[in-house]
Amino acid sequence: MKRRTTGWMSAGRGLLVLACLQGASAAQAGDIDMSAPLNGWRNSGGDNERYTQDVHYPAVAVATPEGQSKFALIAGQIRNTPKQKGKSVGTLVVDGTPLPQRIEEDGKFSRPYAFPAGSNGVELRAPDGSRKRVQFYDAYSGKTEPKLRVVLAWDTDGTDLDLHVVSPDGAHAWYGDRVVPNGGALDVDVTTGYGPEIYSSAAPLKGTYLVYVNYYGSGADRRDMTVAQVTIITNENTPNEKSETIRVPMRKAGELTLVKTFVMP
Repeated sequence: MKRRTTGWMSAGRGLLVLACLQGASAAQAGDIDMSAPLNGWRNSGGDNERYTQDVHYPAVAVATPEGQSKFALIAGQIRNTPKQKGKSVGTLVVDGTPLPQRIEEDGKFSRPYAFPAGSNGVELRAPDGSRKRVQFYDAYSGKTEPKLRVVLAWDTDGTDLDLHVVSPDGAHAWYGDRVVPNGGALDVDVTTGYGPEIYSSAAPLKGTYLVYVNYYGSGADRRDMTVAQVTIITNENTPNEKSETIRVPMRKAGELTLVKTFVMP
């Protein structure tokens, strides 16, 4: 099976790219509104946000729960988008990791995201290359942050891939057992396409981790093959941050693939 690995790299600043891929005309920078996050300094101390998102299962798509904290939110609108039937799909790139994002018919988009403390940058880029940049600094150093994230996304709608993570103690996090005794947690089970599904741990055990992707199924109107993208992020938003992305073609429903074996030192 052919695979492509981008390798380990230092991430530096958080980066968000939003590009509409279906049925949208080129937007100008003035047509892009970001309601969250906002430019400037903030302190999320006292907020009850967690490093995993709170969603109901199963989830057709990642959605923002009612009452979501403004400190753990990406939201905005692409104004003057042409009217179209159904939703379009954009791309969020958070800390260098591309994630699919559904865009509503009115151009609105939103999703929960737990940003780490420190400096973060968010950029909104339209299909014509115009962009709007947001930079902010979260001064709350006491927030619980994931030392390990494993992010699964894929490139076709109407398709259900599942993320499975086995930690060194043998604990198996998957949609049937989302929170394991060692503190690792899978935050969403997206059942119809794109993802992302995210496994997070604030205190990952030392040792060997196994990351599997299961091609659970697809709708009758979808082609069989979809490309799974798995990104492994350690020590996010610190000088020691490392990120690796692996892309694997998943050819048919029922396929279970060991995508990556890695060691936490």
